[in-house]
Amino acid sequence: DFIHSQKYDPYTNSQEPNNVWDFFSLSPEATHQFTWLFGDRGIPANYRMMDGFGSHTFQWTDSAGEVFWVKYHFKTDQGIACLTSEEAAVIAGQDPEHHQHDLLKSIDSGEHPSWTLKMQIMPDEEASNYKNNPFDLTKIWSQRDYPLIEVGRLTLNENPANYFAHVEQSGFDPGNFVRGIGPSPDKMLQGRLFAYGDAHRYRLGINHTQLSVNAPSATSADNYGRDGQMALGDNGGPAANYEPNSRGGPEQTNQPLYSGGGVSGATGTYVTVAHSADDNFAQAGALWRLQDSEAQARLATNIGQSLAGVTIDGVVERSISYFAAADPEYGAAVRAAYQRALS
Repeated sequence: DFIHSQKYDPYTNSQEPNNVWDFFSLSPEATHQFTWLFGDRGIPANYRMMDGFGSHTFQWTDSAGEVFWVKYHFKTDQGIACLTSEEAAVIAGQDPEHHQHDLLKSIDSGEHPSWTLKMQIMPDEEASNYKNNPFDLTKIWSQRDYPLIEVGRLTLNENPANYFAHVEQSGFDPGNFVRGIGPSPDKMLQGRLFAYGDAHRYRLGINHTQLSVNAPSATSADNYGRDGQMALGDNGGPAANYEPNSRGGPEQTNQPLYSGGGVSGATGTYVTVAHSADDNFAQAGALWRLQDSEAQARLATNIGQSLAGVTIDGVVERSISYFAAADPEYGAAVRAAYQRALS
């Protein structure tokens, strides 16, 4: 629903402040995300100089069967660089595909951008007692509690030879796990485990995993998938298309890829454990106070100018009340910026 509120309006066919802020004013848990979105890092200077996040909480299970909850952080090795709204407007007017062109030229010239992969790792037994729900996508884990641990590096060293074949036809699915990695009770991740694969079957077809960009490169696909539109190769030939069989086909194993989680208490739409710091505004307030006065001013101005386009009664006041709940000075700065934008 958040993404829908950002998309083009079905009537005006453009992004509408009414939709953006109507959703936000009824979703106070988005306050931290909106603080990030309208702040300096909401407009990165290019793809190379921005961090990336897995956002969701995932499960890692070690060889002894011990369970840990993890978050992925890809930290840019090029350093962070951002644009002001004014700078971004100029660049977008000159080259709407600026970020794409910057990345293309960087890789082609041999200046391969890289990101250091760092992990936050939480033992399973600490999850239920952590100060906020560790599976809530709208919350972050404090790095003071779970410091970043370096585990590797991602380097982009080659551009796609054909953008449609290698990018548009790619089908990333969070439901595809390797042994030792699994999902968590994160309700957004749970939904995406089903939705992404379903979207690929609709968008690319039932046999999209046979496309070269999606097919395994280290081994051949070995399964009992057959038929359907756009089946490539010999469609399995005369081999058995069922399991078990006595004709040498792949065998199903009952060994799980990851560990199941314990469940207790009443079922519901979310985890039922109460956490001491589960509120919608504390992390947004901390992010506000983390910024210097100039960054705070830019953040408040960006929000105020966007709010000035809202015409639905009550939306502006509800929205400003959330920023004030995060920090009174934050709310006052947004209100002042909103009033300036109206004048």
